[in-house]
Amino acid sequence: MGISHHRSDRDYVLGTHDAEIERLGFQHAVWRDEVLAAWGGAGIGRGSRVLDVGAGPGFATLDLAEIVGDVGEVVAVERSTRFLELLKGEAQARGHRNIRTAELDLMHDPLPPPSVGAGFDAAWCRWVACFVPDPGLLARRMAEALRPGGTAVFHEYHEYATYRILPVRAEITAFVEAVFETWRAQGGEPNIARVLPRLLVDAGLEIVSVRPLARAARPGEELWNWPAGFVRVNTPRLVEIGARTVAWGESVLKAVDEAERDPASVFITPTVLEIVARKI
Repeated sequence: MGISHHRSDRDYVLGTHDAEIERLGFQHAVWRDEVLAAWGGAGIGRGSRVLDVGAGPGFATLDLAEIVGDVGEVVAVERSTRFLELLKGEAQARGHRNIRTAELDLMHDPLPPPSVGAGFDAAWCRWVACFVPDPGLLARRMAEALRPGGTAVFHEYHEYATYRILPVRAEITAFVEAVFETWRAQGGEPNIARVLPRLLVDAGLEIVSVRPLARAARPGEELWNWPAGFVRVNTPRLVEIGARTVAWGESVLKAVDEAERDPASVFITPTVLEIVARKI
């Protein structure tokens, strides 16, 4: 598929390096039960034709391929060449012939149709609307890609500032503020779920359900490694892109290490809003 406005992998605010891919895999595993519940509630099952919007390295794509089976189809759209190559390699290794990929920019290129039928049965979008400069355009394009009665499922942040550690550590608070700064500097909006229902309705969808998702973890729990891991992976990235100094990065990493040794520590995750909407 042709790309009219391709941008390199370096344009990803979080990067596409090995540590980020590993973090994304762990992130998917941590949230997988919530994701499977959302898909089931939206009617995604054997034979479904599903659009995976901003698929990344394809961890969700591969799960969807298992669910829809060989009579269904998953189309993964993503602008990172590296992510798509990883997905295609894993799909081939697992013998999934029901996955198609399209390398495109969601803001500049039309979404592909399914191989069969006039539109997709469902579309999945997680932590993508918060990064694009025009989420309204994304909502409209997703609505156009669905068949009448098709569903769109979103997991997007509603209150990113709940991402904090207790007892409060100033370095972690400063890290979250730096994330906000760099995110918005690239045209994104961390708290996009606050306006997403309005954008979906304006795009011709009706809201079927909404559900807040918030979690907290203590040192030693598997979930702890999701918020803590993001600090450890993204702090060097903030230094790499020149957003913060090396000394600042060292202080942040030291603070998260200290918190992990403190039995009183609690890491609270950013609050996610699950939205399921149906095309009218």
